[in-house]
Amino acid sequence: MLDTETKRRIDTARDILVGKVPDPKSQVEQITIALIYKFMDDMDLQSEELGGERSFFKGEFEKYAWRKIFDPRMGGFEILNLYSEAIMKMDVNPNIPQLFRDIFKNAYLPYRDPETLKTFLKVINDFTYDHSERLGDAFEYLLSVLGSQGEAGQFRTPRHIIDFMVAIIDPKKDEVILDPACGTAGFLISSYKHIIKTNSTNYNPKADTRMFETKDLSLSEIVINSKNYTGDKLTPDERSRLANNIKGYDISPDMVRLSLVNMYLHGLHAPHIYEYDTLTSEDNWNEYGDVILANPPFMSPKGGIRPHKRFLITSSRSEVLFVDYIAEHLTPNGRAAVIVPEGIIFQSGTAYKNLRKMLVENYLVGVISLPAGVFNPYSGVKTSILWLDRTLAKKTDKILFVKIKNDGFDLGAQRRPIKLNDLPSVFQNVYEYKIKIVLNKLFDYETTSNINLVSIDEISKSGEYNLSGERYKAGIVYSTKNKFATIGELCDIFNGSRPKGGAVTEGVLSIGGEHINYNGSFNLENPRYIPIEYFKNLGKGKLEFNDVLIVKDGATTGKMGFFDSRSPFKVAAVNEHVFIFRKKSTEILPYYLYQILRSENGKNEILKFKVGAAVGGINLNIKNLKIPLPPISIQEEIVAEIESYQKIIDGARQVVENYKPRIDIDPEWEMVELGELCELTYGYTDTALNEGEIRFIRITDISEKGELRDEDVKFIKTNSEACKCLIKKGDLVVARTGATYGKTLYYNNNEPAVYASYLIKLDFDKSRVEPLYYWIFTLSDDYDQQKSKLMTGGGQPQFNAGAIKRIIIPLPPLNIQKNIIEHYQVENQMIKSSAKLIEIFKQKIRDRIAKVWGK
Repeated sequence: MLDTETKRRIDTARDILVGKVPDPKSQVEQITIALIYKFMDDMDLQSEELGGERSFFKGEFEKYAWRKIFDPRMGGFEILNLYSEAIMKMDVNPNIPQLFRDIFKNAYLPYRDPETLKTFLKVINDFTYDHSERLGDAFEYLLSVLGSQGEAGQFRTPRHIIDFMVAIIDPKKDEVILDPACGTAGFLISSYKHIIKTNSTNYNPKADTRMFETKDLSLSEIVINSKNYTGDKLTPDERSRLANNIKGYDISPDMVRLSLVNMYLHGLHAPHIYEYDTLTSEDNWNEYGDVILANPPFMSPKGGIRPHKRFLITSSRSEVLFVDYIAEHLTPNGRAAVIVPEGIIFQSGTAYKNLRKMLVENYLVGVISLPAGVFNPYSGVKTSILWLDRTLAKKTDKILFVKIKNDGFDLGAQRRPIKLNDLPSVFQNVYEYKIKIVLNKLFDYETTSNINLVSIDEISKSGEYNLSGERYKAGIVYSTKNKFATIGELCDIFNGSRPKGGAVTEGVLSIGGEHINYNGSFNLENPRYIPIEYFKNLGKGKLEFNDVLIVKDGATTGKMGFFDSRSPFKVAAVNEHVFIFRKKSTEILPYYLYQILRSENGKNEILKFKVGAAVGGINLNIKNLKIPLPPISIQEEIVAEIESYQKIIDGARQVVENYKPRIDIDPEWEMVELGELCELTYGYTDTALNEGEIRFIRITDISEKGELRDEDVKFIKTNSEACKCLIKKGDLVVARTGATYGKTLYYNNNEPAVYASYLIKLDFDKSRVEPLYYWIFTLSDDYDQQKSKLMTGGGQPQFNAGAIKRIIIPLPPLNIQKNIIEHYQVENQMIKSSAKLIEIFKQKIRDRIAKVWGK
């Protein structure tokens, strides 16, 4: 178990890093690198104390020994430079094992603050090296902060879910165990520990508590593995074979590095973890597993995967291909447990149906539905466990469907432990089910409200091979196509009003079209109110939670909002320009209705009911609008899927909108006025053309983030006088007036361009300053504060050459400027990835809703 002191140290190390290294994965990597560095020196010290010699830090690498970093004669920057140089060179140290060299490959220090480093190293120095379970569990706790690699659709599996799946599959000591998307190797390590436990003399299968099997206790109240299983029943040959039989692949070198460390700290000193693209490489195609356990990526990159041709199922979707790979790579008696998103369970695309058909006919034994919040706070995506077993599948013509409502944690963002836990009873039911199949006694297997047996004939007869257990419960009939219903059949429709004289300055909020944003949120920058007494006597128009709002007239007709407990107000009414759609039928979920109507298909249908002139509006005839109406269970699936996507979008948007680079200023750096470092040249204005030979850059072409806009591009001819004001790749121009005054553009296009008269070009003395370094500085709060103080003019701000020259910038040596640029570029790539993630998941929402419409 993880002791409190070790946990505290890990938390402290992360707290120290968080200001300099905000990305959780980078924090884990920095702690991992430092721990391994420290442990190697501990092993050298242990060897010397036993009369031996150093193994790792000798020869030219002796100067990098961990103990050297703590030499009291060294200053802060000396320590920083020594540590930074050491971790960058460690991957070529011939004295350390290849495993450790792989861990240090491409390692670097992502900040240049000696005080932060000294404080961080002091915490790491308190760790001591051993091979115990305790340290392995400590590292697993450290990995738990990763949670999500959202861009790849990867979400770290909670440990109790991993152990639950391993217990069901029950890997044996002589079996090959594989995870083709291993991440941090959680499934492999749990399998190894399971085999060690079940081959220990002190193991009692009837009495010993499993990680997930807490009965009436929450998971925070139980001590796991306190019996210290040693695997003493295993012979040396069996241990060696077991270590060689555990294998994992991952496409990410960072994940490979972390899993190597994780396995090493759990006693597997020569782990078989490989950087490998499971879906596009054929190198390991002929490698099979007796046991495969996995939580593969849920998301495909834009454009899909381009796999090789050996898959049975033709698809470009990663979740389809991974499940296909797992099924095809089981040995004849192999078995697997794999976490899949709901798309695998019910989507109607050809690849999904073909995959389910293959599984049902040859591999599938059971489907275990997990709660929608298992991956909170990183994702609310609804998932299930597919239980595959080639031997059992041949012995039964039924599929087991299990629904887990509680897994020992609440389903909120914090996932707090609770008493309710279905995992123990589900495990017992699954265990009994396996026995009944083997004994051919399924006729007396007892089902419950959450456990159902369905014949393969029933699943296959529609041709959909749908694996949603709810569909097969008695008395529920599902159509393979969605029926349609009118808004009037499903909802009451009405709008609000305002008293004579209109809105007042205080009272109860009155929501109009201007208060609803295009993304469905509410904007209260200019609130309007109705008197309290008027609100009390209002017959219609008072908002209730789960009301769907739609602007009924004006320029923004059709704009929509959704009022629920997350809205920025709790009491309000709508005015006469807004319709309320309020659920009256049990056949509709309000949030499903909202998503259906705000989709592109929904908007197009709404606008068919628009009447009047160019502005015009919609009237109560909107009640005749027809929308697709799948069963409630399917609406729930759709809502859960969309909400999970929306959480990712919201999180990524927070990153994109709030990121600003920060330069940690060393007091020893010069502080220099910009006028000493560059010459300033005003641009030239000519008539901007829609077509021409050379791009013409105006102040409106510079975005808030200092990047070049590609909308409304203008040109001039090459014979224009303005062509004397040329900029080329790597040049900087700054806006001297207008809404974007002070915004600086780093021109990064290959073709030269001309800049207009309201822009000023900065020609730097490159022997003193890197232009890109200065541009990064202009994105900082320090620059914004100086710019505001130096700005002149009233309604039209001016930031002319005289003001620009007085900007004071920190001027480190060129090599440090280059380091700052490199670190910014790494961070900026993450920001771009987040922006891309937003678009990917917006498209996933659009695609999901379009399928419901049948488009």
